[in-house]
Amino acid sequence: MSNKNVITNLTIKQMAESSAMGFNKDYIARSSDVNFDILGKAFRDTGKIYAKLKIAIETNNCISDYCEYEMNKVKQLEQAPQAALDFLSMIISNVEITEEPNFDPNNNFEYTVINSILKERPGFSKTDGYDIALHLLEDGTQDIIFTGPAFEKPLVINNSALNSLNEAGTTIVASTPDITKDMVKLLTEVNIFSPEDVSEAGQLKSGAKIKEEFILKTADGNFDYEIVEIGNGKGRNILKYDMDRIKRVSTPFIEAEIAATMASEEETIAAWNVYLSEGKYWSYTEDLPLDQNKQNEFSKKYKDYFMNNYLLQFTKNQLPTVPEDAMVFDLAEAKKAKAQAFIEANNL
Repeated sequence: MSNKNVITNLTIKQMAESSAMGFNKDYIARSSDVNFDILGKAFRDTGKIYAKLKIAIETNNCISDYCEYEMNKVKQLEQAPQAALDFLSMIISNVEITEEPNFDPNNNFEYTVINSILKERPGFSKTDGYDIALHLLEDGTQDIIFTGPAFEKPLVINNSALNSLNEAGTTIVASTPDITKDMVKLLTEVNIFSPEDVSEAGQLKSGAKIKEEFILKTADGNFDYEIVEIGNGKGRNILKYDMDRIKRVSTPFIEAEIAATMASEEETIAAWNVYLSEGKYWSYTEDLPLDQNKQNEFSKKYKDYFMNNYLLQFTKNQLPTVPEDAMVFDLAEAKKAKAQAFIEANNL
């Protein structure tokens, strides 16, 4: 199913972003009926039912004691139109998540289809075989049923069930956290950059450098450099960082960000699938709730992703801050000088 979700979601996305339908002569030559008349069909006979119930109550000709059933039904019918509008609005807000730029295509493709139907996208009209039916149920709740070629069977959503999920902070489509934005912000919070390197907007300024206290030094207090070859027998120094200390200082901030992301399990899966998985996707139907092993795996991958994709750029190939140490030099002479310094330091 996961593979089908990915293929179908990406295909629909490609269709939505493509102009191909505009050049399809068969498509532009036929009418396209998108009038699903959702509310009209649902409330077509409710006026008559409402009138009969009101008459029964007013004439005391009810089938229930004290007209309790009739009064409850009248109340349901009076509330039903607004409930239906709220229901549709709730569905739209859920399925619109499929349009987010970092949307996880491992989500159930049927919700992308629903969004395409409700947005009246080409290829998802009544003419194309799709339909929507809203039903008022005896218990006062409402069902909406989507049918059409892309659905394996009619997709039914109940308004009370959907409302319960939304009140609990859960959606039927997982939104993917913007890890890129989170990690850029995290760089300013890990306490390895000077406050003056952070802009008022909370971003690292251009040219920001890791604090000097995290740069390795020799026993005599000078910077400890790594020599890299740049070709033609030449080399230059680059700074060496105390990565163990950087990780120790950064870890509490990273773990706090991880905890915030993992507060929503479905968003954790979305973040994993979109940013961290490397092709090893998790399923919304099979992997929820997340077991401890997956939580640990997510935490480790998140830390590695931050270190390798965001922090590394500030520790790799950084030139010395001392001008004379940043100059290009002859590798052979440098190696000879280093050997001589070792001999003198060890009285050899």
